[in-house]
Amino acid sequence: MAVRPDDPDAALVAGALAGDRDAFAALLERHYDRIHGLAWQITGSRSDAEDVAQDVCCALVERIGSFRGEAKFTTWLCGNVYNACRDLKRRRRSFRGLGERLSVLAGLTKGPDGRDLHDAMWVRSAVAKLPPVYRDAVVLVAGQQLTHAEAAVILNVAESTVSWRMHEARRRLEGGD
Repeated sequence: MAVRPDDPDAALVAGALAGDRDAFAALLERHYDRIHGLAWQITGSRSDAEDVAQDVCCALVERIGSFRGEAKFTTWLCGNVYNACRDLKRRRRSFRGLGERLSVLAGLTKGPDGRDLHDAMWVRSAVAKLPPVYRDAVVLVAGQQLTHAEAAVILNVAESTVSWRMHEARRRLEGGD
């Protein structure tokens, strides 16, 4: 990895890549305000910005090794902050929609008709009461919209096991248990 000579962070980045903790700490100290500020601009929330900044700083410990020096460190860092903000929004959108998708999955609702909030609360409560193996399958398949095969890889089980767990979760959510 060649650090760009015009990068004002070149020496610190090289040190951090070589395992120098002080250089890594100096990079974080130098750029924390940038990380937090960008996160605040993107999320519009001080609280979310603090969460993103903390996540980014913790993740940089592992990610610094993937810095290839093709751009300035600050450019690469901003890309990490942007992606972390996007991931936060995606997670929130996914969890918000989880109740709606689970309501449809359980056959509780066909669409918006004024009962959505009640149904979503019921579904979240019902899913929370499922045994972990069923709850995990439901969250991955219905919540994250993964295929049964993708969920199987994450859960380290056969695809048919995920299918069976989804069937069983549906049965339990419908009151069959």
